[in-house]
Amino acid sequence: MYLIFDTETTGVPHNKSAPITDLENWPRIVQIAWQLHDNKGALLSQYNSIIKPEGFDIPFKAEQIHGISTRRATEEGRPLAEVLKVFKADLDKTSVLIGHNIEFDINILGAELIRQSMPTEQLLGVTKVDTGLASIDFCQLAGGIGGKLKMPRLEELHQKLFGKGFDDAHDASYDVAATARAFFGLISQRVVKPFDTTALSDIEYEEPNLEAGNQSKRERKKDAGYQLEKGTAIGADKPFCHLHLHSQYSVLQATADVEEIVTKAKESGMSAVAITDLGNLFGAFKFVQEAFQQGIKPIVGAELYVAEERKKTKFTKDNPDKRYPQVFIAKNKEGYHNLARLSSLGFMEGLYGIHPRIDKELVQQFRKGLIATTGNIYSEIPHLILHVGERQAEEAFIWWHKTFGKDFYAELNRHGIPEEDHVNQTLLRFCEKHGVKYFAANEVYYLDKEQANAHDVLLCIKEGEFQSTPIGEGRGKRYGLPNSEYFFKSQEQMNVLFRDLPDALDTISEIVDKVEAYKLERKVALPKFDIPSNFKTEDDYLKHLTYEGAKRRYPTLTAEIKERLDFELETIKKTGYPGYFLIVQDFTSKAREMGVSVGPGRGSAAGSAVAYCIGITNVDPI
Repeated sequence: MYLIFDTETTGVPHNKSAPITDLENWPRIVQIAWQLHDNKGALLSQYNSIIKPEGFDIPFKAEQIHGISTRRATEEGRPLAEVLKVFKADLDKTSVLIGHNIEFDINILGAELIRQSMPTEQLLGVTKVDTGLASIDFCQLAGGIGGKLKMPRLEELHQKLFGKGFDDAHDASYDVAATARAFFGLISQRVVKPFDTTALSDIEYEEPNLEAGNQSKRERKKDAGYQLEKGTAIGADKPFCHLHLHSQYSVLQATADVEEIVTKAKESGMSAVAITDLGNLFGAFKFVQEAFQQGIKPIVGAELYVAEERKKTKFTKDNPDKRYPQVFIAKNKEGYHNLARLSSLGFMEGLYGIHPRIDKELVQQFRKGLIATTGNIYSEIPHLILHVGERQAEEAFIWWHKTFGKDFYAELNRHGIPEEDHVNQTLLRFCEKHGVKYFAANEVYYLDKEQANAHDVLLCIKEGEFQSTPIGEGRGKRYGLPNSEYFFKSQEQMNVLFRDLPDALDTISEIVDKVEAYKLERKVALPKFDIPSNFKTEDDYLKHLTYEGAKRRYPTLTAEIKERLDFELETIKKTGYPGYFLIVQDFTSKAREMGVSVGPGRGSAAGSAVAYCIGITNVDPI
């Protein structure tokens, strides 16, 4: 007998090669279906059941695939233990277990048996047929790893065998019917041999009667409560400024120029603006300097990558690196220094590929003076909401709240994508339950809406992809932003966007007020060099020594030499480094006087005429 089965789950495992005893790794079953056929294809039994969720939630992304919500599963589902007993009874009757990508379903089901303290030996020991692996040569689909043929998806195999697709893919009962049909089709095509002596002419697949699929029973989602292009703000406009914004220093991921960011904020009437570049603080100095020049409060932040263990750098395809972008904002100079430490340690200790990573151990160590937010849909809490479950997401929410206290905020973005809207609804519930404030945001990657296409081209350059490749997840897709709403929106636009959540706009002012205005530039820290009393400044004395040395170095001081020396002296004056040259010439001169070996000069110093004239080098750059 042949038992064909399939499952729908809460998601995918982080580590596909983990043992089934790693229960935290393997997702939960949401729906299971199977058909039992005899050796001639006659249908002996069929079963289809949604599983009542006990101790887990069905995340949004999984619901988007198979259409089963936590609410529906709670109302319609059966207890898992009860369903597994029925499955085991049919498993006892079979000699062959069949599925498409069956290893995944075996691992999922095996983990559930362990959770129920039920034996796994029979499931793991029975003969198995994977209709996907068995049909690779039959389907001849290019695109596999290393130029090999790829395993067909169930829809592709069905199309190859029967010239048409099938209804309600990702409904376990419909997938089982399609897999069973494909299995017996492969037997008739002599791709798979029967597992006994039954003649091919005697084998005929018996179709099951199927109930309406999951797609027809999907819950209708409530309206998100806002519109991107229409509507007006209610009441007086509330002040707004951007707190989640990426500049060109988010290398190959954003297009906004630092000076243009500050100018745009000034023109928009904003009192402050933040930059939160990905993985670094490269633009912080220039940003703060420009903001002060234009009379805007600079808010320095960064979106750092938080991994489970920053020093771990060995991963596999089945067990990849797991990291989340996390937004931090420096409240004061101490917070900036801690943010700089986190960023630097990410490069020094956690660099994996192009991603400098930190971990929660470092976050706890250097959290002082920092504000943390829930970030975008790829950050830890939103990711858990979408892909794992609300219970795990709430645990992470509590950790960040406990770690940062009143300096932890929920970030609400409204770019017009369903995943974001679902995350926002969940975050609002968490905020109410745990007393956390939330603020309005519009994560920015480019300044004007018209620049969305140019930004997408930039992402294609980074990823080495063609722009014609569809944006999305999975095989044959590429990374890209889902729409053109990631631009620098005005205060008026943000007031319209969040007119139903005025508190989200009020919190912006609270955060801005928390942030102190501070400068990053400072004078060069050098020991004080004592100059003769008849010289007013170090620049005057350096110029004197330069021209005295020039008289010794050059027989004639030509106009060209004077122009070169004056240019260098003016550059040294502007950069604040005359003391540095005086100190170095002092100890090189004394060293030569004492008979200590001194080299002729190296690197950029050998290109300086001033260094040559005052005796630091012995190489004439002119």
